[in-house]
Parts: sequence; structure tokens; C-alpha cells
Amino acid sequence: LVMVFSVCSEPSIELGKGAFFADGQRKVDYILCYHYKKRRSSQQRLSCTSVASNGSIPVNNVLRRDTQPELETGIPEGEESRLSEEEKAVMREEFEFGLMEQGLQLERDKESKSQGIGFIRLHVPWTTLSREAELQKIKVPIKKSYELRQPQGISVCLIPPSLLLFPISLCPAIHLSFSSLFLSLLLPPIPPSISVNPFLLWLSCPSFLPSSVSCSSGISSLLSTGVYNSAFPLHDLLYEEWANYGVMFKYQPLDLIRKYFGEAIGLYFAWMGVYTRMLVPPSVLGLAVFIYGILTVDTNVPSQETCNDSLNFTMCPLCDAVCDYWKLSSVCSLTRASYLFDNGATTLFAIFMSLWAAFFLEHWKRRQMCLKHAWDLISLEDEEVRTHKHTHTNSHMMEPDSLTLEDQLPGYMINVSMGVTFSAVFGVILYRITMLSIWSMDPDPKAKSSVRMTVTTTAIIINLLVVLILDEIYGAIAVWLTELEIPKTEVEFEERLILKSFLLKSMNTFAPVFYVAFFKGRFAGPPGDYVYLFGHFRMEECAPPGCLIELCIQLSMIMLGKQLIQNNVFEIVIPKLKKMYRAYKEQDKGKEDDEDEAETKRPKQQWQKDFSLDPFEGLSPEYMEMIIQYGFVTIFVASFPLAPLFALLNNVIEIRLDAAKFTTEIRRPDAMRRKDIGIWFNLLSGISKFSVITNAFVISFTSDFIPRTLYQYMYSPTGSMEGFTEHSLSYFNVSNFQPGSSPSPTLFTEVKICRYKDYRDPPWSIQPYSFSKEYWSVMAARLAFVIFFQNLAMFLSMLVAWLIPDIPRSLREQIRKENMLLMEFLLQDEQEALTIGKSNCWKEGNTNTHTICACPEMFYDLQCQILH
Repeated sequence: LVMVFSVCSEPSIELGKGAFFADGQRKVDYILCYHYKKRRSSQQRLSCTSVASNGSIPVNNVLRRDTQPELETGIPEGEESRLSEEEKAVMREEFEFGLMEQGLQLERDKESKSQGIGFIRLHVPWTTLSREAELQKIKVPIKKSYELRQPQGISVCLIPPSLLLFPISLCPAIHLSFSSLFLSLLLPPIPPSISVNPFLLWLSCPSFLPSSVSCSSGISSLLSTGVYNSAFPLHDLLYEEWANYGVMFKYQPLDLIRKYFGEAIGLYFAWMGVYTRMLVPPSVLGLAVFIYGILTVDTNVPSQETCNDSLNFTMCPLCDAVCDYWKLSSVCSLTRASYLFDNGATTLFAIFMSLWAAFFLEHWKRRQMCLKHAWDLISLEDEEVRTHKHTHTNSHMMEPDSLTLEDQLPGYMINVSMGVTFSAVFGVILYRITMLSIWSMDPDPKAKSSVRMTVTTTAIIINLLVVLILDEIYGAIAVWLTELEIPKTEVEFEERLILKSFLLKSMNTFAPVFYVAFFKGRFAGPPGDYVYLFGHFRMEECAPPGCLIELCIQLSMIMLGKQLIQNNVFEIVIPKLKKMYRAYKEQDKGKEDDEDEAETKRPKQQWQKDFSLDPFEGLSPEYMEMIIQYGFVTIFVASFPLAPLFALLNNVIEIRLDAAKFTTEIRRPDAMRRKDIGIWFNLLSGISKFSVITNAFVISFTSDFIPRTLYQYMYSPTGSMEGFTEHSLSYFNVSNFQPGSSPSPTLFTEVKICRYKDYRDPPWSIQPYSFSKEYWSVMAARLAFVIFFQNLAMFLSMLVAWLIPDIPRSLREQIRKENMLLMEFLLQDEQEALTIGKSNCWKEGNTNTHTICACPEMFYDLQCQILH
């Protein structure tokens, strides 16, 4: 074991250029950070030692102290205050000694201050890396030569052709002779998870630790007990190739991302790329639907009739007493805007989106299968079960009869969260009702004409703010509830957390939208028999063009608001503010420390810069943001055809924002191998199926598609849309108003009949204000359309899933060729072994007649077992 000591009089280790050891050759693969505080008794000893190890053989008397303090028994995990600084130092040395025994190489700086942050640099030698790759069964090419493309362009000048044409073998000589650029071109890609992380995760506990301190997860336990502050690999150069906005319109370097971050993050950005590209067709069609509405709005008969002043439709008041009668032509612009999204092409676009969702899922399956083959994930075995850090070793399963309040708390809290969401929606409803009445008291006619739009816009802004605030609160609640359940493994913890977060956040986001789409105006009642909340607040009604335009405004503002605020504020502004605050705090603290002037002027190393970044908190927030967006794109696309276009524009920028965040704003996370995107695919599939139902109901009950179609083919005398507006408005005798609810004062004189949007019998009929025959005809047509649309979309989706195979034909052929190549290799190897065996048997048989040779069938049976 080669150890390098620096005594007190010697300067600290001169670090190599970049992220290297002091020798400038061994690269830093991982960093362990810890906070130290020297005592008087140990200050002289600790400040005089700076160690570098090549990790070849373990030596006890180098890293371990002469005396080891005994730890208190009964130290709960996570209570770092119970551990003294010396106890933490001993645990660190024991852990680092175990890393050296595994073949890792360590280097540390001397602790020159009385207290501060210490860094331990780790390097994995090639031999150790190859051994771990062999243990994890990483596939390497069988043949020793590669067929490389003919170099072209500038690569001919930079890389001589002679370097690209030679046999390659997995040997340390190549690793030491060529740079990482040549290694990435010549050697088979070894997944980044074959690094320091497996050693840190599965290294056993120090022998002197009490049984109450759970160390089954290696570095995780030491991080939770405060022995180490953080552990992370260093950042490398990937920003220019991926995060730079100059490469925004290029394909992502997925292989580089996978090598840099691991398969889990690589699959996320691969899914993001597929999702973004798949948004192009619905964006174009949604824009075409919108343009079609612009081009045909002037020829739309219902819009012309609404804007025609000569028809003289006097509408009933929108609220009691203070609201006056109004002309239907005053909502001309709102009617024309509603037609832009609710026209004949919208239904076809909704059917297309159902097919698009199915095609997107199938396309991702194929793409994921190709990535699994390219990244050697097909035969990936499930990782060994890892205990979650919140799991207690003495926990046991309880019988249902013995469940305590703590066990039932997650269910209670989810119900409470739902109640909070519905209360927020109900509060915004009361706001709209009261503000409509208050602002309608304004005597200015121009102000009265814009009251409804003003109330709707301000209510949507309030809804957006409530959604953003509750999103953060529900995220924290989901984590807390999942920890209370004490999941046994990391995978189980992640799945439970994702389900709770998705349930709470999706309910919070879509609850206001569902109210406008399916409940607003359904229970208001006819004039003279309005429904009141708490006896005073009259239920609000939809606008005369219908609730679809309000639903469109609600969707667009919440969708755009969430994307802009969450992307720009939560992902850019807040991390930069945190970084500035940490830099200011560190600078302030540096002024108070009594450190040397040379130490102060020394430029920061890469590990010091990375330590100042935010820690990686997982991919769940990134996935959740996209899953919610996918809900906006699919669930209510019939009311807002431009949603795919806005999602596409957002994702083009979002990919680069995430890339910049992963490379510059957060620490480089540990590489993790994953077969697929996991539970997120199930959520996508569930949303796709649920969107078929919601779009069917939106087209049937929220839009006027069914009433218009039914009128044109059943009630129109000319077979056209002329007279539809008159047909869709009912009559009300103003003398039937309840006392105190009629407009007072009013600018309209001699008004005896007002109109309102509904299908009810007129006041001169036998049963005035009851549902008319037209109402029941429309209701039957709406229900029939829901059943027809749902079954048609489901059938077409299943047909698409059945027609598109999960594995591409080219990949299937490639896998077959690889299996044949493997069989040829095994047969050739068997023949060589048999030839050598027969030769040895013949030589030994000449001298010893009792020599028994191995039976050739044994090798054949062994080969069959391997292939099987």
C-alpha cells in the first residue's frame, strides 16, 4: 500500500489539473463530503495528516486511530446529535478502510481549519471496474475487431486512420494509453452504474457500531446519521453538447446522457424526446382546427344570428335585483370566439387524439425496447432489495384489528386534502357569485357589459394561484404520508409516493376545470325558480354561447400559468436565488474564519463547486410535471385544440431547461439502472383511457355540437342552421319573478318576456317551465353520442395497439443474429476445448493406460443448458 503523508510543516497536497488526484493521472470518480470540528486533544493530530491511497492492500494501522471511542448504545438512525465528532471520524475511517479493501483508491486534503467541510476523493481502478462489470454480467463484444465507419470531414485531420484500425481487447493498456474520447469510441460502453456507487451502497457496517444503528444500506445510513454530509460524482463536460440553446433543434445525445447520468435519467430524456416529437402532428391539426374556425366564423349562422341586433333577443338578468336585462348581441364577440374552438372539426380532432394517445404509447414501447437492447437492459435482473431509510428493523406487519391512528392517518389526510381542494373550488364559486352582483351595481353601461368576462378572468387567476400553492403543499404531504407507511424498499417507497402525489396534484389541478366542464350552470334552475346556496347566493349560469368558452379560457390560463411559473420561477429563479444565498453565506462565513491568506486565494476545485449546488431530489417532479401536461393535452383537448401546440413549444424549451438544471444547478446524481420508466407508463395509459370518456362528455354536454346537429337534421324546416338561436332560447314571463329578484331599476321599458338558454316549455303551455320534448331528444342524443364515441375510440385504440408490435422487426432480426453469433462462438469454443482435451488424453494415454478422458457429450449438454 502506497501512502503519502504530509507533516505539519509541509504544504497541502497539490491537486492535479481538473478533477484528478494529485498525480494528475487518476481521475476523481466520486466525492464524499463531511463536516469536521477539531477538538483541542485531536487538533494537532488531525491537522497534520493528509493521506492518499492507491487501495492495493488494506493496512489497519494507517487509516484507523490508535484508540477507538466506544459508541453509545441505542442511537436511533437519523439522530446525528447523539454522535460526537470523534465517533463520526472513527466511523468514516472504518468505512473508508472498507472501500480500500474493495480496491478503491482514496485521497484527502489536510484539515487546516478548526472546522469546515472535508472532501474525500475516490477513484476506481480499471481492474476493479472490470471485476464489477463481470459480476454484473455486462455484455461485451465477442469478436476483438470492430467495423468502424470511414472517417470523413474534420475527423480525418483530428484522428489518424491508423488509430482506428487495430484489434481491440479489454486490457488496462488501452485504458492507460488512450484518452476517454478514444475509449468511448473503441471500447464497449460500460454503464456508469459500474462505478463507486455499488461499493458505497452495499459495504457492510463498521464492526464496532451498535445494533441499533442500521447500516444495511451502506452510505445511506452514514448520510442519515450525519457521518457524511453528502456523496456525489463530479460534473463533467456535457453542457455544450446538450444543454446549450444552440443545439435546441438537434436530437439529444442520449448515449452521452446515459453514460453521464445512468439509464434512469437517460430513459426520462428519451421519453421526453419521443413525447415532444409525437406532439408535432396534433399541434399541426389543432392549429388547423383553429384556423378553420377563423376562416368559417363569418359564415357560421348561429354566430350571425347572435350578432344580429334586428332579432331583438332580450335576455333575463344574470343576478337578482341589481342585474338588468341585456341584449344577446352584447355577447357577439364571445360567441365568435367560442366557435373558433367549437366547430365541426373539433369532434374529428377529439377522435384523432384518442388514436394519437394509443399510437404514442405503442411508439414509446418500441423505442424503449430499442434502448433496452442498445443499453443492455433486456436481460437486466432486478436489483437486490434495498431497505428504505425510513424502515425500522423491528417493524412488523399488524393485523387489521390492531391498526392505530398513525396507520390510518394517510387515508384520513388524503380525504382532508380532497376536502381542501373542493373547498378552494367552492370558495372561488362564491367569489364569482358575489363579485358578479357587486360589480353589476356599477351604473356605467360599458362597465356592466364586461362584468362577466372580468369576473371569469379574475376567478381563473385566483384558481391558478391556489393550484400552485396547493401543489407544493400536497407534494410535502405525499412525502410525509409515504414515510408514515414505512415502506420496505426504495422501489415500494417511490411507487407509493408517486401514486399519492399524482392523486393529490391531479385532483388539485383538474378540479376547477371539471367544475366548469360538467357542473357549472347545470343546477341553476329557470328564472323565477333559481337555486340558492345558503338561501342567499344564486347558483351561477354559463354564458349564452355555453360553458365551452369559459372552459377553454380556464384550461389555457392554468396550463400556461403552470408551465411558465413552474418552469421559470421554480426551476430557474428559485435555484439561482438559493445558489446566490449559499454563496453569500459562504463568503460571510469565510470572513469570520481564521484561515490562511493562501488558502483563501486558492481557486475552487470542481468538487467544491459541485458541493455548493443543490442535491438531486429524484425524477418524480420532472415526470409529474409532464404527466399533468399530458392530462391537459388529452383529457380536455376537445375544448382546447391548441393545447398540444402550447405543450410542444413548452417542451422544446423544457428539455434544455432540464438539461441546464441537471448539468449546472444540481449535483450530479448517482447512476441508476432501470429497465423502463416504471409506474409512469401505467399512469399514461390510465390517462389515455380516461381522456376518451371526458372528451365524449365534453363534446356531448359542454359544447353545442349535439343540439346544433340535432336541430339541423330534425327540427330545421330548411335543413340548415337558420333559426337555431331562436330554437335554443326559452321564454319567461317577467311577472313570474319572485319578489325582490326582478331588476330594479331597469333601463329596459315595457319588457314582458325575456329569454334564457334552455329547452323548457313557454309560460302559456299547460305545464309552464317544465322540460320540453326537445330537451329529452337532445339528452337522448347526447347519451347515445357518449356511448358511440367511447366505443369507437376504444376500439380504434385497441386496433392500433394490436397492429403495432412492441418489438420492431429490425430489432427482432438483430437479436436473432446476435443469438446465432453467440451460438457459433460457443460451438467454436467447445470444439477448441474438445481438441485440447483429446490431445491431452492422447498424450497421457501413452504413459498411463488408466487415464479416463472427459466425455464429449458433457460439453454439448453444458452448451444446451447455457443457451436455454
